[in-house]
Amino acid sequence: MSIKILLLEDDQLFAETLIDLLEDYGYAITHSPNGQNALDMTFEIKFDLYLLDINVPLIDGMTLLKELREANDLTPAIFLTSHKNKEVLKNSFLIGGDDYITKPFDTEELLLRIDALLRRTRQDTTECIGLLCHDKIHQRILYDKIELELSKKEYELLLLLMQHANNAVPKELIVNELWTPSRPGSEGAIRVYINRIKQLLPQIEIQNIRGIGYRLVS
Repeated sequence: MSIKILLLEDDQLFAETLIDLLEDYGYAITHSPNGQNALDMTFEIKFDLYLLDINVPLIDGMTLLKELREANDLTPAIFLTSHKNKEVLKNSFLIGGDDYITKPFDTEELLLRIDALLRRTRQDTTECIGLLCHDKIHQRILYDKIELELSKKEYELLLLLMQHANNAVPKELIVNELWTPSRPGSEGAIRVYINRIKQLLPQIEIQNIRGIGYRLVS
């Protein structure tokens, strides 16, 4: 699965150069020329990294990231900036930036910074059981680096099984975690979700512990 990068850059020629460079390295790039469009894109696509110019139309890059961080979006971000003012660069970290690189920059350095940030972020935000991994930032589960198409309940149930891997998860706990008293769950509903997960993950063993619940075997 390609790593998805949002590129906020209003210089079209420079943006095209970066897109060509990054796509050659296998990244999937979504380009936005202004901050408002970039903000809209974050609601539609789960990105792995933000590359943000600061001085762009409508919403500047720093304001954009500040709004995203206030909305609990922890996607790693690198500022691409011509600013050399220390106060501006300091503020880029204070509002939630992870790194910055000043223009003009060496493309090799940019690639190295991207790779280092993604590796560091993944170590902090991804928990794996073999090939089955939970991406905590984007709230998704992947198998062998491919995102699983899960409903909200399927995601919550599989995550619960992963958190208790190799231990039986009682049906009562599943009902309490996935449903509310006003919208109660049932054993039949649990079976439906378990069967759906088994269809998506035939490589993973999920045992039915008779009279108790279910266990994911790692």
